Amino acid sequence: MDVKAEIQALREQLETWSYQYYVLDEPTASDYDYDMALRRLEELEAAHPELVTPDSPTQRVGGQALEKFQSVRHEVPLESLQDVFSLQELADFHQRVAAAVEDVEYDVEPKIDGLSVALEYEDGVFVRGATRGDGQVGEDVTENLRTIQAIPLRLPERLPRLIVRGEVYMPKSVFHKLNEARELAGEKLFANPRNAAAGSLRQLDPKIAAQRQLSILVFNIQLAQGREFSTHTETLDYLKSQRFKVVPYTLCRTVEDCGQRIAAIGEGREAYDFDIDGAVVKLNRLADRARLGSTAKFPRWAAAYKYPPEEKPARVLDIIVQVGRTGVLTPKALVEPVRLAGTTVQNVTLHNQDYITEKDIRIGDTVLVRKAGEIIPEVVSVLKDRRPPDAQPYHLPTACPICGAPVERDEDGAHFRCTGAECPAQLLRTITHFASRDAMDIEGLGEAVVEALVNAGLIHTPGDLYFLRLPDVAALERMGTKSAQNLLAAIERSKSQDLSRLLFAFGIRQVGQKAGKVLAQRFGTLEALERATLEELTAVPDVGEITARSLLEWLGRDQSQHLIQRLREAGVNMTSTLEPVGTALAGQTFVLTGELSRFTRKEATEALEALGAKVSGSVSKKTSYVVAGEAAGSKLQKANELGVPVLSEEDLVKLLEGEQP
Repeated sequence: MDVKAEIQALREQLETWSYQYYVLDEPTASDYDYDMALRRLEELEAAHPELVTPDSPTQRVGGQALEKFQSVRHEVPLESLQDVFSLQELADFHQRVAAAVEDVEYDVEPKIDGLSVALEYEDGVFVRGATRGDGQVGEDVTENLRTIQAIPLRLPERLPRLIVRGEVYMPKSVFHKLNEARELAGEKLFANPRNAAAGSLRQLDPKIAAQRQLSILVFNIQLAQGREFSTHTETLDYLKSQRFKVVPYTLCRTVEDCGQRIAAIGEGREAYDFDIDGAVVKLNRLADRARLGSTAKFPRWAAAYKYPPEEKPARVLDIIVQVGRTGVLTPKALVEPVRLAGTTVQNVTLHNQDYITEKDIRIGDTVLVRKAGEIIPEVVSVLKDRRPPDAQPYHLPTACPICGAPVERDEDGAHFRCTGAECPAQLLRTITHFASRDAMDIEGLGEAVVEALVNAGLIHTPGDLYFLRLPDVAALERMGTKSAQNLLAAIERSKSQDLSRLLFAFGIRQVGQKAGKVLAQRFGTLEALERATLEELTAVPDVGEITARSLLEWLGRDQSQHLIQRLREAGVNMTSTLEPVGTALAGQTFVLTGELSRFTRKEATEALEALGAKVSGSVSKKTSYVVAGEAAGSKLQKANELGVPVLSEEDLVKLLEGEQP
């Protein structure tokens, strides 16, 4: 087989496998077979770049990050739909349609809660994709749409021009995994799959969009040159034949049938792997649509039925507290089972103590419950006329319900957090952070491996990493002897990391990389740091009282001392080789301005910090000295206005050498 033929065969095979996996949900190839075929195609295309085409499977994530999105004027407007909120309003819509159309036939589809886009194909090849925008003008998000495996890059039939409309969404299963990963990283969680999908599709870097594993359901042909259709369902069947993932649909002959189908979609919404925010009712025959036309805002031949928000009373049986991977305590109300939006609800998120206090939610109360955005059960209000006389205000526990460590409220938020260094609920995040590049830098110990070790019961604290045995690690799924040897060697190497990295690896609140470095420089050993007083700690540059107290409290806890002892037993280094920080200028704040001839700005900063000084970027009454070089500007002027002493570069040199300027 010649190169061109092999490339073509590989592309067709990969396209078929992707279609079976992402559209039909019926995979026929293993991940290994797919990866090997894709690698072979990449090798051939690298050797023969003249044979690379935009519709190749290798080009799904090939775009460079953009500075901004370009505007796109839609050739066919992407209209919005008129909402109806009751079966009576649906009947009114039907009467208007039936007055102009004989023998009405409707198509009913779930209304996907995602981001509407238009996909453009020329000669069967995907050339551009754009968001809906205002219906007339959207944004070009072609490179991000290429990353969606359910979008075919090449169609079996090569029409001169085809434009289809679809809804990009994030599958519920992907959404939950994404939020778990964001929680593990300490990042803000996405509120719902739609927000996550919208944020992902509008990433300027397509590689980030690719990681979000978006999908799409197409539901309309906007334009099809070279093809004629008589009904909407014909267009959907055609799109299926072209390997698109098509919205599920049902033909209905009467408005009563539409109502039954709408009710069935609402009751079965949990079975879909995408969120819905209603159901769409459309005339099926395209000639009837053309006859009715559109208003300035909506097509007259379609309506979007929005499910009314259900609110039902339920009694709070108990309030339970869960501890997340970052140590945050999340209260949940355990309520009597109540049916909402197609599912039975028994647990309702209460968010935090402020939320409970504001709504005055107590065990024994009867509360009104609904699903926020049809997704997350929430308390609307408390029916206080049904409150038992002995119901007491609820307060979160002061000790972690998992490990018993003290609970503290975040200084900058409403969350209460477990402070335990070895809390089992936080174990995955704790060890992932401990092994991260800026901490102990244990190569190969990523989240997936950490999770495998935790699930196998091999580690319960970061200290256990240093006591792992080769046979146990090698027995893990997808590990093997060689990988296990490499991992254990990386763990062994990490024992020699500097104290500054170990301090950061502990994950002590307020103690980041910079604080870990200056503390290691100042005290030299962990033992000396453990003996330090609050006054000694706050004298260190960049260590304020909040950081100092957080460090002292962490060092004083039993779990922290157990972890430290475990690491000592393993032979982990607890000393620093960094140049010790002096104290000659401790407590003094300097501001540098203008051009220095003997130092770079960085060198001057490091020299001052080495003597215990703090270097700031702005002048205030608390500034000790301003060092003014050539062409000093507004900072020098402000220093003079505030009466802050000003030093020349020569004065700075004398000060660094221990002389008085």
